[in-house]
Amino acid sequence: MNVASLPRRRAIGNPLGAPTPGRGARTVTVVKTVAAYEIVQAAYPHPVTERDELGIAVGKAIDGALSRYSHEFNEARRPTAAAMNRLASQMLDEGLAETSVTLTPADRERELTQVAGVLQAFRRSEVMGMRRPKSRLVLVNDKAGFYAQPDYWNGRDIFYEMKSYRADPIPPAVDLQLRLFQLAFPRFRAILACYDRHATPVTTSLVEIGPIEPAESDRILHLALSTALTLGKNKVLEYVDSPILRYSVGE
Repeated sequence: MNVASLPRRRAIGNPLGAPTPGRGARTVTVVKTVAAYEIVQAAYPHPVTERDELGIAVGKAIDGALSRYSHEFNEARRPTAAAMNRLASQMLDEGLAETSVTLTPADRERELTQVAGVLQAFRRSEVMGMRRPKSRLVLVNDKAGFYAQPDYWNGRDIFYEMKSYRADPIPPAVDLQLRLFQLAFPRFRAILACYDRHATPVTTSLVEIGPIEPAESDRILHLALSTALTLGKNKVLEYVDSPILRYSVGE
């Protein structure tokens, strides 16, 4: 496995509207792309249950509220806990409306209490105030690739992926997700930030993930290539405005 020796934080190729050589038709490069979560889902498929739907809706409400919370904190604004709880409540209701799940008032209140606990735990953690990084495209053999975007980063050398449950031991699907992010953000430390909403009070754990080994990197890149070629959508590479990291593997 070889990684192209290119700057890691600069997009490769022409941005939209950039001049291209020649007077004739524009030359374009079409590749297949998927999102990192699609690779995870393809590798670990399972039927979605009502419990899963509820967990997804709660998770989205937490992610959305925390992203807004952290952004406003970074902008030197100080949103109140009550305001963030109202936002999370609204997002939860919107998420549930897209599912077949119906909660009783008591069940809804219990879920919102858990969400509020996660918001408070997040506020006290080192991740508070960090931003979400720009999505990166990992391109394999110049044929296909995947977009990867962890939840937060410090902009220098650490990225964080957040879960609102206790991921210990780390489930295989979560491990694969983290490895995909490591390929997109090489030389970055990877931290799994867990805020366990099922614990009372909510517990926090920040676990550093070890570096990806060469053999594991090759395996995952082959998996990503195969999945993207099978499920990916066409993307004109010259129009991609994300940073691109190129890898090559034997086929």
